[in-house]
Parts: sequence; structure tokens; C-alpha cells
Amino acid sequence: MFTVEKNWQTTRPTIKERTTFMLNNELFSDVKFVVRKMHGESESQQLIPAHKFVLSIGSPVFEAMFYGELAETKDSIEMPDAEYESLLEFFRFMYSDEVNLSGSNVMGVLYLAKKYIVPSLVDKCSEYLLDNLEPSNVFSILPSAEKYEERNLVDRCWKVIDQQTELAVKSDGFGEIERSLLEKVVKRDTLTIEEIELFKAVDLWATKECERQRLTADGSVKRGMLGEEIVKAIRFPTMKQEDFSTVVLDSDLLKKAEIKNIIKRLSSVSTSSTIFPDTKRYGTKISSVFEKCCRLGLISSFFWSNDDGRKDCIDFSVDKDIALHGLCFFGQNGQSHSVTLELVDTNTKKALKSLTGTFSSVELNCEEYSYDGFEVPLEAILLKKNTRYGIRAFIKGPSSQIGMNYINPVQCSGVTFTFFKSEKPGSRTDVVHGQFPILLFSL
Repeated sequence: MFTVEKNWQTTRPTIKERTTFMLNNELFSDVKFVVRKMHGESESQQLIPAHKFVLSIGSPVFEAMFYGELAETKDSIEMPDAEYESLLEFFRFMYSDEVNLSGSNVMGVLYLAKKYIVPSLVDKCSEYLLDNLEPSNVFSILPSAEKYEERNLVDRCWKVIDQQTELAVKSDGFGEIERSLLEKVVKRDTLTIEEIELFKAVDLWATKECERQRLTADGSVKRGMLGEEIVKAIRFPTMKQEDFSTVVLDSDLLKKAEIKNIIKRLSSVSTSSTIFPDTKRYGTKISSVFEKCCRLGLISSFFWSNDDGRKDCIDFSVDKDIALHGLCFFGQNGQSHSVTLELVDTNTKKALKSLTGTFSSVELNCEEYSYDGFEVPLEAILLKKNTRYGIRAFIKGPSSQIGMNYINPVQCSGVTFTFFKSEKPGSRTDVVHGQFPILLFSL
């Protein structure tokens, strides 16, 4: 039995005030939702009375549910995928255009807003998460942001991870992430962290995963939990020898042959390649460190497919001796691309640098525009003036943006870059448009 104050309408002069009064109120209620309510580690069933008309004018899903051809006729509806606090806040917004979001309910409210197609509430949840995003919670937010395809929130999460990597991977949430997300993190070039600290976090994740599966956390089991893709993405050759000896060896993750090979590299006994990447992660943007040569003035509205097997090539020369430190590529934000790159002296046909790697796109800036792309760092390559060099790249992955409105020659920090059509036939890129928007260099 419930009681209602007499003449309650007269003290609530606006529609908003009167509908807000009906929230969680049995007055005129024609449907009830059964949800679980948590009490510490226990839970109970809770009823929330509601009104079909109010819910239906705010959600096309509820409209179909209550007034469609297959309308729900039951007086109570069970919601096994919702929790009391989140559903009540969801309804609060439906009744009043207001919501009280918190760290404990925002993910549940976002889920319901997506499920019942209430875009204005989705926006409020995303804004709340953006305002409260920090290294300590980024790995709790990112999976939901990706699941619900909140692109702006996903991009901001990766920006936090890239810029504050050490704090992020030492958070409690990192130890709970899915293996697939762990692999994405470990493969990123743009992390700002010493490799030994990243290894410690990965090793701890593997230990916790063993505990979750009630397995003994020895080296071989942990390696199995991680998988070869993750283990072989860790850049052991970039570590200090002391760190490798005192931390990595004690983890028992590596095989004897791998250990022998890495120690030889760290001791400068051998320069032969290993199965592990040997270039340091360069942080968020190496373009913030070096001079930029921006050769394309605009970004095109078109995207290029990267599954046609064609290469991107361009030749160039400079009028002063420089050191080339990196190249920028167009990509697609949040996506990864595999690149096989070669820099050649076109006169001698000698390859000055060859590399293959996978790179994740972020927002980058040219002089006149921003674009989705990635930076490929190069150990300083000395280029001689008045010598023609060729850039040859084979890109695999999702379609990528392209640049246009070429500038040639380009004067940058006292150096004149002149670009030429590549001697290699079949290149998509040329002087006028295509890839390689920026060359990173120093004098």
C-alpha cells in the first residue's frame, strides 16, 4: 500500500516537475522492472515501478516493446543485465532529463542508454567519463568505450595510455584487462615508459591470470598465458643489461636460446638480429623533438585501400647535410598498419635503412592541418646534400587518408627539400599527392 500527497499536481507547476515526481512511484504505474541490488557481496531482487508512456516517448526501443506489434503484456519485466542503481539513474533521465552519474554507475547507465537508444544520455555518460579519465581508471573505461564505439572516448583513452604509460600499467585495472587489449598495449610504439617497467607490468598480469585460473605461476605457464605474440613484442634488446639480468631472468619467461642471444646483444658481443624488436619506444610523438618538412598542404577527403599490393614511393634531395630521424604516414585513427620501409641512395642503389613494423595511428599535426597517422622512427640517418634518395614503403592494413596540394620545393628551417617522382614504377604516391606528409630531421 502506498500513499500519495493530496493535490500533488498543484505544488509542481511544470511538466518536468510532475514527471519527475512519478519516478520510482507506483502512482499510475503500469509496469514494474525487476533488477538485482547489491548489498556488499550479496544481492537481492528489487522492483522499480515505471510508466510505459513516459519510457516510450524517450526511447524507440521502449515504444516498440510496449506499443509495437509484439508488445510486452506482462506486468513485470526482469532485467538480468542491469543493476538497481544504474537502472534508476537511467529512468531518472527518462523522467527528468537529469542524471546523477558516479564511478559506480556510469558504465551501467551507458550500457542502458546504448541498448535503449537514448543518444543524449550516451553523450552525458561519455562527457562524464572524459572529464574523469585518468591513468588509474583508463583500463576500466577503454574496453567499454571500444564496445560501445565511442570513438572520441577511445582516442582519449589511448592518449592517456601513451602519455602516462607507467601510471596506467601500474593501476589495478591493468591487471584485469583482457589478453587482447594487453597485446594492443605491448605492440604500441608510442608508449612513454622504460621497457623494463612495461615488462614488470606484463609479468604481473601473467601472474594474476595464472591465479585467476588456479594455475602455478611458473615461467612456462605465464608464457602460455601471454602467448608468443605478446612475449615477442617486448623489446628486451633495448633494456639495460643489469635490468635484464636482475628482473627478466628471474621471471623464467624466456627460453635459454633467447636469453643467450639477448645477452650477446646487450653485451655488444653480437650485432645479429633477434626475434625481439630492437628499437626503443619513442613516446607519443617524435615530431615534437625534430624539425618538420611538411610536403603536402591539405588532407584529402578520399581514403586509399591498402590491400591492392601497390607500394608508395617518392624520391627527394636536400641542399644541406641533414640527419633524417623519422617519417610520418597517413593512417586511420585507432587502427594499426604494418609497414615495410626502405630508404635507398638512388645513385648507388644501396639501402641505407630497412625495417618492418606495426604502428598505431593517432592524431598528428602538420603545419596547416591535423590528420590520422603514425610516425616511423629511424635511427639518425645522415643524408648528404645534392644526393637523390628514395623512400619505398609497402603498407598493409585498413584504408588510410591521403594528402594533396603539394609544395615543391619545400623550405624548412633553412633546408630546401626537393621531391621527385620515384624511379620505381607503379607507385601510388607521387609529388602531387599520397603518403609521407612529413619528414623529421635535424641539422
